[in-house]
Formats: sequence, C-alpha cells, structure tokens
Amino acid sequence: MAHYRPHLKTAKDARAVRTREALRNAMLLLLTQQSLDKITILDICQTAGVGYTTFFRHHPSKESLLDDVAADEIAHLIGLTVPIAVAQDVRAAGVALFNYVDEHRKLWSALLTGGAQVAMRNEFLRLSREIAATRAHVNDWPPADISTILVVSSTVELLSWWLQQKKPLPIEEVAAIYERIIIYPHVRGDRIPPERTPRRPRS
Repeated sequence: MAHYRPHLKTAKDARAVRTREALRNAMLLLLTQQSLDKITILDICQTAGVGYTTFFRHHPSKESLLDDVAADEIAHLIGLTVPIAVAQDVRAAGVALFNYVDEHRKLWSALLTGGAQVAMRNEFLRLSREIAATRAHVNDWPPADISTILVVSSTVELLSWWLQQKKPLPIEEVAAIYERIIIYPHVRGDRIPPERTPRRPRS
C-alpha cells in the first residue's frame, strides 16, 4: 500500500494537520453512506469543509486518502490483534477484535471487499511484523515470521468472509473460530483449548 507523502512543511503545519484529519473523517463518514466508487472528491471536500484545490495539496486522489484511512484503521486493529498472542483470555481478545470491526462494519467492508484486500493484507502484515519483532515469542516453533504471515493472512480472510455474509455469525461464534483455528496453533503450539464453541439453538 503506497502512501502519498505531502511536502514536509505541509505535513507539520498545524492547519495542514487539521485539514488532513478533516479529510480522513469525511472519508470515514462517506464510506458509511455509500461505496467508494460513488464518492467524489467534491463530496469529500464538502463534507470536510475543505476547498477543492486544497485537497490536492494533501492527496493526488481519493484512493490515496483511502490508503491513509486504511493505514490508521489497520494500526488500530493491530493494537487489538497482536496482544492476543499474550492475552490471558484469547477468546475475550478475539471478541474485542470482532466487536471493533463490527462497529465499523461499512468501512471495513469497503476496505476488505472493495478491491483493496491485497493492499490491506500487505499493510496489515507489515505492521504486524514490526510489532511482533519487539515482543517475546511464546513458542520457538513454528518460526515467528511464518506464524505472523499465517495469522495475518487468515485473519484477513476470516474478516473478509464474515463481512460478506448476508447473515453473519454472531461475534462470539466467529471469535471461537478465530481462537481455535487461527490463534491457538501459533501461540500455544499443539495445545488446543477445550471446546467452547457457542452452541446454536435448534430451530
């Protein structure tokens, strides 16, 4: 995911910082109302209260702005995901992860199912590796790097699948899938936790 970098003076100027924040918030709001292909730069500027020409001082396109938004969201999600490896209650950590995505469902649907999935996975992986490199590893096997790759890829795939369901699984149930199939094989070796998958009521 390539990020547009404004001129250093523009990036540090307080007014420019406020403008960039207004643009990100406008994109977040608009993504909850319509798909990216229907959002115009003029829509973004009007929502943000920013001049049309000002937009291009910060971003060359609406896709560049989306990259900024995505990077912020991924960083926040990573903050929830990486500590799962050392959490005392993996299920609770998974529930927190899926609760966050569910609260921003339209945005994450736009990011993960709107053609940006590969870029999202790459950014997710990059940040995961950076954070994982600073933490102690629970296991010597499998190797930390491949564990990070597998966990991130599986997390993105599970989120994408969940977001596309017409009747998505309850958060507790999808968190159980996350815990047993994605997380435990990498953070607990071959020790699989007791079955705690929520039981669906019989119809």
